[in-house]
Amino acid sequence: MRIRGRARPLLRRPLPGLTVVALIVASVLPATSGVAQAAVACTVNYQVSSEWNNGFGANVTIRNEGDAVTGWNLTWNFTDGQKVTQGWNGTFSQSGTKVTVTPPDWARTIPVGGTASVGFNGSKGATNTAPTDFALNGVPCTGANKAPTVSLTSPASGATYTAPGTIPLAATAADSDGTIAKVEFYAGDQLLATDTASPFAGSWSGVPVGDYSISARAYDNRGAATSSTPAAVKVLSGPAIIASPSAVSVKQGATGTFGVSLAIQPTSSVAVTIARASGTADLTASPTTLTFTTSNWNTKQNVTVTSAANGGDLGTATFSASATGQTAASVVVKEISSSTSDFNQAFLDQYNKIKDPASGYFRKFGDLLVPYHSIETLMVEAPDHGHQTTSEAFSYYLWLEASYGRIAGDWAPFKSAWASMEKFIIPATADQPTNDKYDPSKPATYAPEHSRMDQYPSVLDANVKVGADPIANELKSAYGTSDVYGMHWLIDVDNTLGFGRCGDGTTAPAYINTYQRGSSESVWETIPQPSCDTFKHGGPNGYLDLFTKDASYAKQWKYTNAPDADARAVQVALLAQQWATAQGKAGDIASEVKKAAKMGDYLRYAMFDKYFKKIGGCVGASSCAAGTGKDSDHYLMSWYYAWGGATDTSAGWAWRIGDGASHQGYQNPLAAYALANTAALKPLSATGQADWAKSLDRQLEMLQWLQSADGAIAGGVTNSWEGNYGTPPSGTPTFYGMYYDAHPVWRDPPSNRWFGFQAWGIERTASLYQMTGDARAKKILDKWVPWAIANTTIGTNGNFQIPSDIEWTGAPDTWNPTTPGSNANLRARVLNFSTDVGVAASYAKTLLNYAAKSGNAQAKTVGEGLLTALLAHQDDKGIAVPETRSDYNRFDDKYNATTGEGPYVPPGWTGKMPNGDAIDQNSSFLSLRSKFRTDPEWPKVQAYLDGGAAPTFTYHRFWAQAEIATAFSLHTELFG
Repeated sequence: MRIRGRARPLLRRPLPGLTVVALIVASVLPATSGVAQAAVACTVNYQVSSEWNNGFGANVTIRNEGDAVTGWNLTWNFTDGQKVTQGWNGTFSQSGTKVTVTPPDWARTIPVGGTASVGFNGSKGATNTAPTDFALNGVPCTGANKAPTVSLTSPASGATYTAPGTIPLAATAADSDGTIAKVEFYAGDQLLATDTASPFAGSWSGVPVGDYSISARAYDNRGAATSSTPAAVKVLSGPAIIASPSAVSVKQGATGTFGVSLAIQPTSSVAVTIARASGTADLTASPTTLTFTTSNWNTKQNVTVTSAANGGDLGTATFSASATGQTAASVVVKEISSSTSDFNQAFLDQYNKIKDPASGYFRKFGDLLVPYHSIETLMVEAPDHGHQTTSEAFSYYLWLEASYGRIAGDWAPFKSAWASMEKFIIPATADQPTNDKYDPSKPATYAPEHSRMDQYPSVLDANVKVGADPIANELKSAYGTSDVYGMHWLIDVDNTLGFGRCGDGTTAPAYINTYQRGSSESVWETIPQPSCDTFKHGGPNGYLDLFTKDASYAKQWKYTNAPDADARAVQVALLAQQWATAQGKAGDIASEVKKAAKMGDYLRYAMFDKYFKKIGGCVGASSCAAGTGKDSDHYLMSWYYAWGGATDTSAGWAWRIGDGASHQGYQNPLAAYALANTAALKPLSATGQADWAKSLDRQLEMLQWLQSADGAIAGGVTNSWEGNYGTPPSGTPTFYGMYYDAHPVWRDPPSNRWFGFQAWGIERTASLYQMTGDARAKKILDKWVPWAIANTTIGTNGNFQIPSDIEWTGAPDTWNPTTPGSNANLRARVLNFSTDVGVAASYAKTLLNYAAKSGNAQAKTVGEGLLTALLAHQDDKGIAVPETRSDYNRFDDKYNATTGEGPYVPPGWTGKMPNGDAIDQNSSFLSLRSKFRTDPEWPKVQAYLDGGAAPTFTYHRFWAQAEIATAFSLHTELFG
């Protein structure tokens, strides 16, 4: 996806159609200013909830200490030039320094001992002194309450402990106008201890290994509360030695290395002994002693392992790194044949780095691993945090383990990867509980998409006719369940946002979503939301009324599938089945291959128009005909399909939608071939195999139709112009009645500008050609490969460049399957170049597959050249290059009505993220995700926002590292 200067794959998920049931929302009426006479006495709690460079948010709670008050106004004066910019739960006005708040009609009365709370956002300068002269109906609130102060004194930020650890907790707290009632200590949202008397202290015992954020929260005698700055601490297994990678492959007669360091700073120097603990004597290590001091303890020192060049049997040895008082580390070293290709060695090295726990690519849940999007946490592209993950990452996890199975003959890791995918990113029955209420004759309520976010929420329109879902009943019959077997596209692996599972706030991983609002919503404008919205977070209706507008809202679950990821899982299952069969081990993975066929059966939802309307010439939501049978099936891989329903199992509804927009980069003719022609992958449904056979033909036709005169593949097609069945520009070319779209699905940034979508999409076509010799695929590749090579440069010492951004002009000829046009006016121009390592590996796979089947020597040379160049960019975690992120200047953007940039929140809408971050008209990307400020890398971004240079990061994205590893493996498969 290209997001302000950085190329990355974007997984945008536009707004599903939602069905609703009654949950009436009370109207908010205008505030009144009438004031009843009463004996007024009051206290006020004024608390600043958050602050940023030039603004702040605050909450004000009035406690009535006198007679009941009906009709009230609250006043105060700011002393430092603060201005109220937006308020809620009351009507705010300001004249000079004086602020006046009057109540909404529903909160006009404050009973004896009762409270009324209002909140606001304001602007500020360098200082932000809290007001002290509060008055209710003109009577001073002499007991105006100031919030307490609190500082965490233990643990110190950056401290390390050993598991099962005991972390001492301590804080200082004070209250200038009262007393401290209690201090609470937290790890994230988990309450650890409470102390009601100074010195405030506690302890957290039995702490398992992990990273934690510890904070203290102080309460005064009137209920005001303040939280401390959190401290980041690490709990380790004990004073320990770290050795990485934990597995090394060494060619016979050659050498390999692993690194050693200490986990915890020692009090004096530590001598670490390196020794062979078991295994063949043909493997030796040096040096045999490493010394770590109190200053270099966490600096990795390398150990070289040498294999004897004696031509003997290949062996394995385990080397230990040990020291007194330290938990030892071990490394398994395997000899491989001296004739093994350099690329086979490269695969094993890359695989070992990815799977090494010390690298940080995975989080372990029991015996299963969940891949992060990236090792690094401060990461914004399609996911808005590095420790989220996507269905894309899971599909690459499968590919990594399938390639390992081909080389090692061990299929247990592949089976484990599938089990993890099934458990953590394919919703279980409990996560989609009301599918049995789904009515295929009424799939979903129509909601138009819009070109600007400020046109949201989108009004649900039950008067627009939708078509019938023709595959739901046959899927239920085939698999005996109403559940959908497909991956949701995005999960929060560490529950960083705090939604938890279905609103519980704690369970990790958590199903989440971001994109929901049409073609102009970039990642910088998204508002994260839970996939299961129980109204616990957000506003009164959770997050639903940010996106759709209706008279009532219901708690509901909703998931969105990324078809390219599920199709890649099917593609990998085909490869794994072939490799395991060749080893006589097809039975080892028969269950997973069968599940891949099931996934492919449900993946057909991506072939249908969003609202199952008839394909072709579909203009006007009301006039476009509702589909019957398969006439709503375009047989392409669209951008998504989605499904959802009520959380209340007694509420009788659920919904499903497809998508009428299909991007060239999502097509996977190899997956279509597998599901149409491979017995082990035959879908169980009545029409699944036939649908995939037709899809194979239709996908290859579309790629041919979209191929420019230069060779690059243009954007795609849509059955619903701008997502609302609008009228396309006059003369727009068509493909089976659907309209050409240069940049399907989203416009900001243009969706077909990134070269990665060329490499991703065409790789599948090249793999199909290599496997089957399909002449249609070859015809496309014969034109694409020379164009790509002409725009590629490979030098020495790892220097290379590949296309980055592509500019498009013209359009394809209207498709005629009998006599296709030449697309003479459709042209592509490479605007700039990159060293994107993941895309380079995808591109290399295309060239190698094409070369293996066609015998094209240039393609083989360039493909090998790219792989060799990648090897020059190795580090101890994988293969990566520095990236400058100029787009990070958008962290603090607020909504700009002129440009349409920044997170848009409808006027008057307010809510909170799980950690208390406000959601309102003053929100920015950062203010919705304030935890970024505690990230260790944040100072680099803050310096940029303060006027410094754009920050540079070296990212290790899981998909890219797996793509590189499997490209090395592909070379050994094709060329030995």
